[in-house]
Amino acid sequence: MSTGTSLTARQLIGLLVDPGTYRSWDEPPGAEPADADYRAALARARERTGVDEAVVTGLGLIGGRPVALVASEFGFLGGSIGVATAERITRAVERATAGRLPLIALPVSGGTRMQEGTAAFLCMLRITAAVQAHRAAGLPYLTYLRNPTMGGVFASWGTLGQLVFAEPAARLGFLGPRVYEELRGVELPPDVQRAETLAERGLVDAVVPPEDLREVLRRSLTVLTLDTTEAGTEAAAEAETAPAGARPDVPERRPDAWDSVCRSRRPDRPGARELLRRTAAELVLLDAPGGRGGALVRALAVIHGRPALVVGQQRQEPGHERPFTAADLRAVRRTARLAEQLGLPLVTVVDTSGAELSAQAELDGIAIEIAHCLTTLLALRTPVLAVLLGQGSGGGALALLPADRVLAAEHAWLAPLPPEGASAIVHRDGAHAPELARAQGIGAHDLAAVGLVDAVLPELPDAAEEPAAFCARVGLAVGSALGGLGAVPTERLLTARAARHRRLGDVLAG
Repeated sequence: MSTGTSLTARQLIGLLVDPGTYRSWDEPPGAEPADADYRAALARARERTGVDEAVVTGLGLIGGRPVALVASEFGFLGGSIGVATAERITRAVERATAGRLPLIALPVSGGTRMQEGTAAFLCMLRITAAVQAHRAAGLPYLTYLRNPTMGGVFASWGTLGQLVFAEPAARLGFLGPRVYEELRGVELPPDVQRAETLAERGLVDAVVPPEDLREVLRRSLTVLTLDTTEAGTEAAAEAETAPAGARPDVPERRPDAWDSVCRSRRPDRPGARELLRRTAAELVLLDAPGGRGGALVRALAVIHGRPALVVGQQRQEPGHERPFTAADLRAVRRTARLAEQLGLPLVTVVDTSGAELSAQAELDGIAIEIAHCLTTLLALRTPVLAVLLGQGSGGGALALLPADRVLAAEHAWLAPLPPEGASAIVHRDGAHAPELARAQGIGAHDLAAVGLVDAVLPELPDAAEEPAAFCARVGLAVGSALGGLGAVPTERLLTARAARHRRLGDVLAG
C-alpha cells in the first residue's frame, strides 16, 4: 500500500471536470504563524506543491452540471488540516449551500495539523457543521476518500457524504499505524484500514479508480438532481391505498403454487442485478457486504424517468449460495436512511431463499436486524416500493416488504419457510412440500387476496424464458408506481402506509 495518493489535487480535478470549466474560489491564507520553523515548513510546502494551502476549492462542470469541489493536497504537509485550511473548506461548503450546488469532497489527509494542536483539531466541528447545513438543505454531498484519509478528517467531513466512494487500496481509518504500533507494541494488520475491507463491510459505498470517478459522479448527480416535478394528479390518485376492506381483483385462474416455487428457483431466471441492467437508464452500482457477488444489491438508478435508491436480494446459483446476513440487513437500513436523506424513493427487490441460519447469525443478531429493518421501512419519510421478484422465504424476505405498494412477478411467492421446511415441521419429512405450498396461500395472487400485493406482473409463461420482455414489464410497472407515489404528500403517504399494514391478512383471517 502506498503512502500517499499519486494524483495532486489539481490533477484529480482535471480528471473530473469538463475541460476549461474549473474556477478557483481560493483566497490567500491569513496571517503567518509566529513559530519560525512552522513558517519555514509552510514556505517549503508552497514551493514544492504550487498551492498555498493543503486544500483547493472551486467551481466546475461535470457533464455540464455545475458542482462545487473541495480537494486536499497531500503534498502540502500531508494534507493536514490547520485553521486556515478549515476556514477555506468551510467557506467553500457555505458557498455551495448558498448557490444550491452539489458538493464533491476529495479528501486525502493525515488528519489534524500537529503544529496547530487543539485549535486545528476543533476546526473539524466548524467543517462538520457547514456540511450538515448543506445536507439539511437537501443538497448532494459526495465524498471520494483518497490514500490515505485518516484521523479527524476520516471521522468527520470525509465520511459524511451521502455517498462515500474510495480510491482502490486506500488506507482509511481513525488511528494511524505508527500511533497504533506505539500504543500496542505490534503493527496494525494492513487490511484493517483498506478501502476494499471497508466496502465489504458496508462502510464505503463503492471503490472507484480515479479514471472512472468522473462517470460515477456524473451518473450519481444525474440521479440525485433529476427533476420529476411533472408527475400529475392522475399518478397520485393511482398510488392512493384502497379503502379498508377493498382488495385488488384476483383472477379465477392462478398458477399452481408448487410450480411457481420450482420456476422461481431456475438458475436462468432474471435476478435483481439483471433487472437493473436491463431497465435502468442511469445506474450506479454501490458496494455491499460480500462484494459484487454477494446476496445484496445496492444501486442508484433512473427507471423510466424516475430516480430511486434500490436495495435488493440477489438470488444465488445452486451450490454457490451466500445467505442473507445480519450485515446485509444493516446495509438495507443504511440504504433506506440514505434514501430519506436524499429525498429519493426506495425500491426493495425481494428474491431470497432466506436469512442465514447459523450460530454466528444468532450472535450477529440477525433477528434483531430483521426487526430494525421492519421499523425503519415502516417509518421512512419517503416512498417505498417493493418488488417480489421470485423467492420470498422467511424473515429475510419479510424485512424488505414494508412498503406503500408491492408488485409481484406471477411466479413469485412468500412463505414463513421454504415449503420443504414447512413440510418437515408439519409432517416430519419434506415429501409434502407441494401440498403445503398449495395450502398455505404463498403465491402472488394469494398475496394479492390478503392485501400485500397490489399488482401481479405476468410471466409469459416464465421470466426465465423471456428475460428481456419480463424485465421490461417490471421496469415499466416500477416507473409507473414511483410516479404515482412521488405525487402523494408525505403525511398522507405515511397515514396510508399505516392503514395498509394494519389490515394486512384480514381476508385470510376472516
